[in-house]
Amino acid sequence: MQKAKKYDWKDSNMALFGSDTEKAVKKESAESEPAWAGSGEEPGVRVWRIEKFEVKDWPKEEYGNFYSGDSYIILNTYKNDDSDALLYDVHFWIGKFSTQDEYGTAAYKTVELDTFHDDKPVQHREVQGHESDLFKSYFGTVSYLKGGADTGFRRVEPEQYTARLLQFKKEGRRVVMSEKARNRSVLTGDDVFVLDQGLTIYQWNGASANGIEKFEAAKAVAQIKSERGRDIEVIVLEEADISPNHKFYGFLDEDGDDDEDDLEAEGPPALFKVSDADGSLDMEEVKTGDISADDLSSDDVFIVDTKKEVFVWVGKGASIDERRNGITYAHNYLSKTDYPFLPITVVGEGQQSSAFREAVPGAA
Repeated sequence: MQKAKKYDWKDSNMALFGSDTEKAVKKESAESEPAWAGSGEEPGVRVWRIEKFEVKDWPKEEYGNFYSGDSYIILNTYKNDDSDALLYDVHFWIGKFSTQDEYGTAAYKTVELDTFHDDKPVQHREVQGHESDLFKSYFGTVSYLKGGADTGFRRVEPEQYTARLLQFKKEGRRVVMSEKARNRSVLTGDDVFVLDQGLTIYQWNGASANGIEKFEAAKAVAQIKSERGRDIEVIVLEEADISPNHKFYGFLDEDGDDDEDDLEAEGPPALFKVSDADGSLDMEEVKTGDISADDLSSDDVFIVDTKKEVFVWVGKGASIDERRNGITYAHNYLSKTDYPFLPITVVGEGQQSSAFREAVPGAA
């Protein structure tokens, strides 16, 4: 079987941002999108998946599950403690193997959803494996599964099931579940792995795995068993208690490459100004190091690269072209770096964003 092509961020572009397609997104067309009906009327999270250029509701029981071949839109609606006003964050999430059609549709539909809610949401771009802390806070566990949603657990009879190896790894306060290549070399004693063979499921607890990883893995196994609706054998193994010749290891290949990890971003924060003061849109670096609100001007758009996340700050007096192209400049800027996968957040002057205030002290 031919291996799926991993999305190449360096060769990508966000053609739909700033294009005629994006410019044509108006309030009327946003109101005609059936998926948006009733969204954002009360606090909570909504998730949609892109299917052949269309926005489809993602089942609530699947929230937190993301397939690497797909793109999704996520809307978080919330209130601050001191106000009844509804506030919004809208994210589009891009799987590593999502097609350009899918992530392009997710991008401009995110703009459309923003328009539907009168430009109140803060917009975000998220890339698989490098999501912002805000995005991950919406889900108890974030799960990455190979393929598209049509290859999900419940759509295949156990007897014909293609075995999967799932890794449970604690990242920050949450556990991330990722589908890995079924290679013995990917097993690490710090984590928990689940080998799902359809009628038999093995939970392999690494010698140094922590309690929350074991708990989340056991919870996932219980859910899979419940969804299959039949007798499934579950075998729990402790790395320290089994021999290297245990039959579990025989179900895994000795060698093979798993998905390549991306490099981590390094270096001090950097500030760039996007301006059309000379008649054409330009981006120039204005500062390296600590950045504060005093470095910003309401007349322009600024890009802040913290090496953990990239923010596009839109001043109240920025021109239409500057507002429209800010995220395009951030994406194009990142595509020339060694870390093009960083999250992007677009925040207007005065909009609520605790992450931006943390990155730029004193920002409104």
